[in-house]
Amino acid sequence: MSGPTDSPEWNTNLHAPWRIPYIRSLAGRQKGCFLCRARDDTDADEANFVLWRTDRCLVIMNRFPYTGGHLLIAPADHVATLDDLSPGVRLEMMDLANDCVKVLADAVGAEGFNVGLNLGRCAGAGLPDHIHLHVVPRWSGDTNFLAALGDIRVVHQAMGELRRELLEAGERLGLPEAPHDR
Repeated sequence: MSGPTDSPEWNTNLHAPWRIPYIRSLAGRQKGCFLCRARDDTDADEANFVLWRTDRCLVIMNRFPYTGGHLLIAPADHVATLDDLSPGVRLEMMDLANDCVKVLADAVGAEGFNVGLNLGRCAGAGLPDHIHLHVVPRWSGDTNFLAALGDIRVVHQAMGELRRELLEAGERLGLPEAPHDR
């Protein structure tokens, strides 16, 4: 007698190969700061999921998102604390956060946002030496990053496709050039 788990539909594995670079980075196998690498490699913006650059900041998609559209805003300088930032850079980071909220609302229909900093490893900072601001889109009913199975989260859209949609929304809203005018 066979049960539901004997059928091919139930005998599948859920693979998340995109997680291994994150796991390896925690073990220190990947040298240096990913934000600084993305900052310096201007020819690889698409591969690094960089959305926008200013003279003082960088907006990049989180490669290991809580949910699709999770963005990071980082100063160009590799600094760890708010005190290390000039008032102008702190202001620009907040202006970019405002721009990101507008773009995410337009591109993915986000209804709300979590915007914040994780300062220090014990506060959840995966990269405590390069301060960055998180902008995480939210939707009614998403129940706090709903896990589909155990601790597995479903990100509903491919990163490259989402990057294109965010860039298009930025163009529609006139935002890609705006940071350079500040």
